[in-house]
Amino acid sequence: MTAANPTITHTTCPYCGVGCGVRAEMQGDAVTLSGDPQHPANLGRLCIKGSRLGETLDLSGRLLHPVLGAARVSWEKALDAVADGLQQAIREHGPQSVAFYGSGQLLTEDYYVANKLMKGFIGAGNMDTNSRLCMASAVAGYKRALGADWVPCRYRDLEQTDLVLLVGSNAAWAHPVLYQRLAEAKRQRPQMQVVLIDPRATASADLADLHLALRPGSDIALFNGLLHWLHQQNALDQAFLQQHTTGAEAALAAAAGWDPARVSAETGIDRDTLTAFFHQVAQAPRMMTLFSMGINQSSAGTDQVNAITNLHLATGRINTPGNGPFSLTGQPNAMGGREVGGLANQLAAHMGFSAEEVDRVGRFWGSDNVTPAPGLNATDLFDALADGRIKALWIMGTNPLVSLPDADRARQALARCPLVIVSEVMQETDTAALAHIRLPALAWGEKEGTVTNSERMISRQRAFLPPPGEARGDWWIISQVAQRLGVGAAFDYAHPHQIFCEHAALSGFENHGQRAFDISALATLTQEQYQQLTPQRWPLPAVPRSERAFWHPDNKARLLAVNPPVLPEAAGYPLTMNSGRIRDQWHTMTRTGKAAALMRHTPEPVCVLHPADMGEMAEGDIVCVTSPRGWLLARAKADPGQPCGTVFVPMHWNAQFSAQARVNALVEARVDPVSGQPQSKQTPVRVARWPAAWQGELFLRGTEAAPPAVGYWSRVTQPGVSDFILADRTPLAEAEAWLQRLCGGGLLIQQAMMGAAHHLLGWRDGALQAALYLHPQRVPVLDREAIVAAFTSPPPDAAARRALLAGRAAGEQVARGTLICSCFGIGELEIQRAVAGGCDSVEALGTALKCGTQCGSCRPELKKLIHSAAQQPA
Repeated sequence: MTAANPTITHTTCPYCGVGCGVRAEMQGDAVTLSGDPQHPANLGRLCIKGSRLGETLDLSGRLLHPVLGAARVSWEKALDAVADGLQQAIREHGPQSVAFYGSGQLLTEDYYVANKLMKGFIGAGNMDTNSRLCMASAVAGYKRALGADWVPCRYRDLEQTDLVLLVGSNAAWAHPVLYQRLAEAKRQRPQMQVVLIDPRATASADLADLHLALRPGSDIALFNGLLHWLHQQNALDQAFLQQHTTGAEAALAAAAGWDPARVSAETGIDRDTLTAFFHQVAQAPRMMTLFSMGINQSSAGTDQVNAITNLHLATGRINTPGNGPFSLTGQPNAMGGREVGGLANQLAAHMGFSAEEVDRVGRFWGSDNVTPAPGLNATDLFDALADGRIKALWIMGTNPLVSLPDADRARQALARCPLVIVSEVMQETDTAALAHIRLPALAWGEKEGTVTNSERMISRQRAFLPPPGEARGDWWIISQVAQRLGVGAAFDYAHPHQIFCEHAALSGFENHGQRAFDISALATLTQEQYQQLTPQRWPLPAVPRSERAFWHPDNKARLLAVNPPVLPEAAGYPLTMNSGRIRDQWHTMTRTGKAAALMRHTPEPVCVLHPADMGEMAEGDIVCVTSPRGWLLARAKADPGQPCGTVFVPMHWNAQFSAQARVNALVEARVDPVSGQPQSKQTPVRVARWPAAWQGELFLRGTEAAPPAVGYWSRVTQPGVSDFILADRTPLAEAEAWLQRLCGGGLLIQQAMMGAAHHLLGWRDGALQAALYLHPQRVPVLDREAIVAAFTSPPPDAAARRALLAGRAAGEQVARGTLICSCFGIGELEIQRAVAGGCDSVEALGTALKCGTQCGSCRPELKKLIHSAAQQPA
């Protein structure tokens, strides 16, 4: 390979369900990643997480060898131990004592093999996935309304619609590439209207012509009221209802009591605003509703999805360009996992558990042991762990002790399980800490397979890096265990291509156009054709079939009668906690936490409150958020866009990155009765100041340092340095001695008192070993980049050392402030200076500083800074 002849690999991003194409260019050992301009999902654009994937590819912290107990073992020994453990559980307690728990980040081929082994040959339905926590209600809602797990929209509809309802989705941060596509569509067609329906004024409010800040949990009241009003105004499509639907009479009867006055009282939206919104919907020729976790993650999530589908069916705005209810998928392959039966209430290829379907799958797989019934979903599975029904659990590519509700109880339940097997990329996760057997899996960039995005587009993930250490593909690991269980003939795979073709063939097996999912046209791909496969949107039947609008046996859609949920209340917990993603992080940070650039925007867990709810708390205080189930510590942040009476806490922090910030330890395991999806959005909490005796920030040489034993710490990823934000309730009387103990003694200490602050530098042989910045009330404002750089390039003179001791860069270098644009490293102070210098638009800032010109995620914050400056007196 030469510099003039690089190797280029086209692959797919491993983050959200937008499914962006990524172009990986290898020159020697160096890889350059960029958006793939040929991929239809993103047309070359990447968000900040995707553009920083290169920073997550190093092998630090990776699990590279099988581990049994605490000992490294061979693959043979590890696989034998897995198979022996599963066989013992089945022999002594039956197949229902075994369960698999997968991930929406597995590839379809991995998922297929796991589901086939559990449901087809072990003979139990206990294969579920973390998609239960994000997409189950969307699936159930679609199936009830449309007859199949069928997303009736595609991304290009955004360019053709007239009205977009963005419901329970902060797409600007959670699906930024799709959000920027929507923003571009609005720039091209300014008459397009966007309505944000969300309790919070999130970053997505930047694009909205109207923000309906409804009360948490009142979505059904709003949509019922809208449906009833449209009916009263004769604005429903009666011809469509009669020809293509059933259930309208019951749905309209349930909505009939929701007149504007009652909707206003329930939602908190004033009546005039509601009426104007209702007229807006009635007058729009084409309408799309984009919804995500704010709808799905509810004990009434399925009904909320059906409230949305009711609206589209009643107005006939579905299955035509620019129309439809569009579920924005949370994970890269949640849909691919559902295609192969990754949820416990599915069999395979979108089949269920009727006798006919069980027989069909059994004949295809050559097994007479196919489970005849659904298994345990995620929350039921951990209940079964707690009461001892599950004796062996295999967890693949996910971190349930952070992501499950009532996470502390889930940890206790998992600790009771006699055999816990974890297939993982990283050595240390909250879940892996309780594993008896750890199996090293391939990571993104190393594995081969397919994923399916939000618009039903199948794309290839391709390897451009060699397998590190002894890591192997999940499909290979599962197949090797299957061979040891005596069913190897059905798992004799040498390449993911064979698995994909089998999966495709099953999708068309005895289908006859009755099942929506059919990719049988791809079942005869050669390995070379599989390697070259371009993005394909299903259905892709081998035998041409007539197009169907809906998938119920009568070819009609269903409207459902739905009613608002009863929200949980708890005496002594006056606030309602919402949880979700922040801009630059992903899930439980096992990948994004490795990228220093992704830690700069929000370096520690935060608790966002409305200023009126701050009480005696001040901006920047550490606060304790408590629910009836648990508590966490986070940094208080006041935001007038946060509704009064509510708080927002991000979902990402785990035990590797913070002392006590696992938000799901506070969340009740309260689930939707139809989908089994937990309610993660309305948790009763109270918030109080955590009285810290001191706060500070500690920098230590090397990246493997353990956090100090203090009440509050949060790790901030830095190159070559361990960086901790700290606080404790006990005074730090001897800071110099404490720092010496942390570093093993022998440091030459340089220190200074700067007002109330106490700053210390620790040197050894002329090299900086530690830097500690303390303050009795707050975290000192520091130039982290300058401090981290000093560990590699020591200050050249006394003036530079004094600047380092003060926590800033030497010379005339101007501070950047809080990072706003992660793509180009542009800080708040730089932006404020540019605005003061005449940059009065986002475009002007982009020309001057480049901020906002790549992924676009920071554009809402840039607008806020411009607006704030305009409000200042001259």
